[in-house]
Amino acid sequence: MSNLSLMIKPAGGMCNLACKYCFYCDVIESRKTQNFTKTIMDYDTQKRLVLEALEYANGDEIYFAFQGGEPLLAGLDYYKNFVKLVKENNKLGSKIFYNIQTNGTLINTDWATFFKDNDFLLGLSLDGNKLSNVYRKTKYNIDTFDLVYEKTHILKRYKVDFNMLVVLTDLVSKNIKEIYQFFKKENLSFLQFTPCLNPFNKSSEKKFLTEKGMKIFLDEAFTLYAKDFLNDSYVSIRLFDNWVRIFLSEPPEQCGLMGYCYRQVVSEYNGDIYPCDFYCIDEYKLGNINDTSLKTLLSSNIAKSFIESSFKIDSKCKDCKYYNICRQGGCKRLRQSDDFCKVYKEFFKKAEPLFNAIKLKILNEGKHFRRAYTDN
Repeated sequence: MSNLSLMIKPAGGMCNLACKYCFYCDVIESRKTQNFTKTIMDYDTQKRLVLEALEYANGDEIYFAFQGGEPLLAGLDYYKNFVKLVKENNKLGSKIFYNIQTNGTLINTDWATFFKDNDFLLGLSLDGNKLSNVYRKTKYNIDTFDLVYEKTHILKRYKVDFNMLVVLTDLVSKNIKEIYQFFKKENLSFLQFTPCLNPFNKSSEKKFLTEKGMKIFLDEAFTLYAKDFLNDSYVSIRLFDNWVRIFLSEPPEQCGLMGYCYRQVVSEYNGDIYPCDFYCIDEYKLGNINDTSLKTLLSSNIAKSFIESSFKIDSKCKDCKYYNICRQGGCKRLRQSDDFCKVYKEFFKKAEPLFNAIKLKILNEGKHFRRAYTDN
């Protein structure tokens, strides 16, 4: 048996927003074939994915994640049918987890009811308060803050489990105190800040996240996080939660903080399979689920070399005091995007006493973190 994490992009790169920093636009543009923006996954591919996932897991846990583009553009019937296929074919009783990352603009009471009834965990994209959300606009350059903020109330009313996804930029770091307090006031207490990635070719004129921005975020956000944790008003910030786990000698739950890559599966709308969401490019295409089994795809030379390459440790990291915490700066795609080594060293040196204080509190009081986030 083998746990399986399968991320599905049922609407490919289709999206009703035009976020200025969208990493998936860069991924699509990096492919020779770029027709991933107009088509929804068909029934045959959907069924094939479900059957292959269940066969591969062989009764073990399966994490089905849906992303995009904007995955809700696939329509509610797509997800209803997906859940039905899983229930009808899960003969070995695999425990199933569903999560979805969405810009939230299409959420209504029908979606909320479905998410609640089927135990979906949502990641809702909103870059904090209105001031910091300016990069997330429609194709007609209309701001989306008020619309998405309204959706948080719908999700709360229907008791849908969700967390907030923030793309970490210099603008976010500049306003991090206000953003943190905004989320806390709104009782949005599960936060994930994802560093904004530079394009693969690094030719962008604008760099959304600089060393200065990363430094401000780490220093100020962690101080807020630690203060509230120690004063029993804990707000979860995924990055810091995972570093606390490492201080406790526990494994992190976030992929990027493992220090190496592990087996994942990403499917485009047409069934093309890749080993990682950040590397859905021609070089790492494993094949197509419609003509090759999942087991065969995951045992291919490309899949193996993708994982094996992540075990290589940079010479500058081998003797670093903070290697066991930093894990070479986390996800290799982030390292490929930018080098924050100096920032991390300064941060850990300064923050170590607070990490130890949190560790001591957890050990003394038996505290623990409640759940994972939406890209498992």
